[in-house]
Amino acid sequence: MMNRSFNPTFAGRPVTIFAVMSALANKHGAINLGQGFPDEDGPREILEAAARGILEKHNQYTPVMGVPALRQALARANKRFYDLDFDWETETMVACGATEALAAAFFAFLQPGDEAVLLAPVYDCYAPIIEAAGARARFVNLEPPNWSIREEALAAAITPKTKVIALNSPHNPCGRVIPREELEMVAAFAKKHDLLVVCDEVYEHLVFDGQAHIPLATLPGMRERCVRIGSAGKTFSLTGWRIGYVSGPAPLIAVMMKAHQYLAYTLPGHLQEAIALGLDLGDDYYDGFVAGMQEKRDIMREGLLAAGFDVLPCDGTYFMNVDIRSVGRKDDMAFCEEITEKAKVAAVPLSAFYPPNTDFPRHFARFCFCKKREVLDEANARLKRYFA
Repeated sequence: MMNRSFNPTFAGRPVTIFAVMSALANKHGAINLGQGFPDEDGPREILEAAARGILEKHNQYTPVMGVPALRQALARANKRFYDLDFDWETETMVACGATEALAAAFFAFLQPGDEAVLLAPVYDCYAPIIEAAGARARFVNLEPPNWSIREEALAAAITPKTKVIALNSPHNPCGRVIPREELEMVAAFAKKHDLLVVCDEVYEHLVFDGQAHIPLATLPGMRERCVRIGSAGKTFSLTGWRIGYVSGPAPLIAVMMKAHQYLAYTLPGHLQEAIALGLDLGDDYYDGFVAGMQEKRDIMREGLLAAGFDVLPCDGTYFMNVDIRSVGRKDDMAFCEEITEKAKVAAVPLSAFYPPNTDFPRHFARFCFCKKREVLDEANARLKRYFA
């Protein structure tokens, strides 16, 4: 074997917690409420459009920026849902899922020596990509149980080297929709320090209880500083398709495209055309999608409460967190291993979403509820039996 070292940004990290817990769930025959993917596919008309695309036309390279039909539909969706005007030709781009869009943004905007501010707990791909770009991630811990952004903590994280803030709302893993007053605070810091904001809004259409998702780009003076990342996988329950998209000012999209062309280059045309159809679906689809997921959230919440958990608020996404101290546990990783093996239900520890060797809570676990109702009912029954 060659005696060579590897890039420590990746080689020094473990595999993702989702792979770990999914493998453990398979080993023990557990219901997997750890990894966030639905167990039902999205609308039939989208699937049929993709099938027709393979048979009729889309099997060769597509434009690097994405097929016109999807980018035009994305521009229409921005206007329809948020009254945001983006030119489809210069201000939209299609990516290989939101993760690749995030990578294109961080690689495009950050240079060695720059810093990016992240709100922890944070989705686990952010920091490795930032470090691979030669930049440094600085973390602001959100305050449980409401996961609020503290102004003094955000101010302390920003330095003369800061170039980017990454903002995820609705937030994974916290399930929080960031309210306007905190968005205005982030906007004020971005304008004061001349920062770009990478807005991860993949759960934009999964907001519950009549609340509204507010893109940061809609706030005064922020459109020119924001790129808005969305996900067809999340909006249409088609996570395996890996279709994400970006909207933003032309200068930012142009440099992101140059990173994207060396990461993914192009995406399957038949899938892009099908998602274009999906973005134009009527309000009945979007309203029904939210209502169905909110019902599943409520089923999961009632089951966790019945099992004896303190359940944290969930305003959006398809993730719900519990305080494991309520059932006499203190270590979230040990807790998740225990319930996967013994209760036959898998969750993920929230500590996996924090940087290592820092001070963070270890008493929260995340459950995913984007599953069939009978699956949620069975998971709830198993947890109640186990903790009874």
